[in-house]
Amino acid sequence: MTDATWLQRLKSGDKLAFNELVMLYKHGVINTCYRFLLDKEDAEDVSQDVFIEVFQSIHSFRGESKISTWIYRIAVTKSLDAIKKRNRKKRISSLGKILHIDDVANWIAGGKQPDEDLETSDTFSIINKILNQLPDNQRIAFTLSKIDGFTNQEISEIMKTTTIAVESLIYRAKKKVTTDLNVILKK
Repeated sequence: MTDATWLQRLKSGDKLAFNELVMLYKHGVINTCYRFLLDKEDAEDVSQDVFIEVFQSIHSFRGESKISTWIYRIAVTKSLDAIKKRNRKKRISSLGKILHIDDVANWIAGGKQPDEDLETSDTFSIINKILNQLPDNQRIAFTLSKIDGFTNQEISEIMKTTTIAVESLIYRAKKKVTTDLNVILKK
């Protein structure tokens, strides 16, 4: 089915078309969210938010990019928003520990830390820490390219930038990850 056909069916309120769209992109969106959030439940929650956003915003989609590109752009944005929210909760929790009101701070912060059980190896954990230290634009480009397998052209559409900028972001991210990983593994 072409994007034009999808778009026409979706904008007309065809629920079957929306269900088909969800089934087609569900796995990829969850994986993309997981690559940023590193927590399966959080990734599933954010992916639901992504499809709610798609459903609510389909009428404003102008078709200037592929539907898949638009969906993954929403997934990246929602994932980054979730990370910001998580970081805000961690700051609140840290403040509570300093002020010795751990239980209240934990409740305010949502009482949940990232699921470390999903980190299956020390190297995986180290790489994730290095990735999380990259500037957002480098982390997004690197993750979409090296982990999710998007082309530079697709990444440029998702990030709303040029292909040359994406290549530069991926190069700088790869260099930083490689350098930091070599330093850590030599210790």
